[in-house]
Amino acid sequence: MGAMLFHDIGRNPTKIKPGVAHVPGWLDVPTQRGLVEQLRDEARIMAGTPMAMRKPILKSGGQMSTFTLHLGHHWDHQGYRYVDRIGGTSVRPVPENLLELAHRGLRAAAEVAEELQPWIAGFGPDMALVNFYPPGATMGMHQDAYETTLAPIVSLSIGDEAVFRLGSTEHRNKPWDDIALLSGDLIVFGGPNRQAFHGVPETRPGTLDEACGLKEGRINITFRQVYPR
Repeated sequence: MGAMLFHDIGRNPTKIKPGVAHVPGWLDVPTQRGLVEQLRDEARIMAGTPMAMRKPILKSGGQMSTFTLHLGHHWDHQGYRYVDRIGGTSVRPVPENLLELAHRGLRAAAEVAEELQPWIAGFGPDMALVNFYPPGATMGMHQDAYETTLAPIVSLSIGDEAVFRLGSTEHRNKPWDDIALLSGDLIVFGGPNRQAFHGVPETRPGTLDEACGLKEGRINITFRQVYPR
């Protein structure tokens, strides 16, 4: 087990490739715990509605292994589009403290990957996608290609360690960069690699510190700017 852990490796902010920054340990533990509690409350509010946190059914008929909650805009897996209402239910707004976190995350990442700097002034995240990975859950390689802007994607990890796999903008195949994400890590991708294929081929059950607010699994919060400001 110890060989699979990354805690003992010196982890510094790193530019993975142009426009891609990894900032380890960016969220402190009290902030992680506060976010977990806040997102639990958001999930409770939406429980029993068409926008409840659930494992989405894909257009192909398959089902994702992650539970998904949308704030700001809702991704319709069947229609391949963003919607703001389903029936009589409206999507919940992105809380202000989360939007501020997204802005701070982009600024921190731009210090590591200078290609992100031009996006800081106009960044207007309007959506937060919350994925809960039960122990051992994964996510296949995909592109975030349905937003109408090319603003960077800001991503936060809480809970179990995961492997974040980043490929090219052309296809799902190798070469890949595999990045170990621990609880509190920030990763931002934009600029020339904004539409790079990416996924989570592995999570490592039992590697979290329960002080983060989770007893098991992993939460990933991904901020996007779906529409121009």
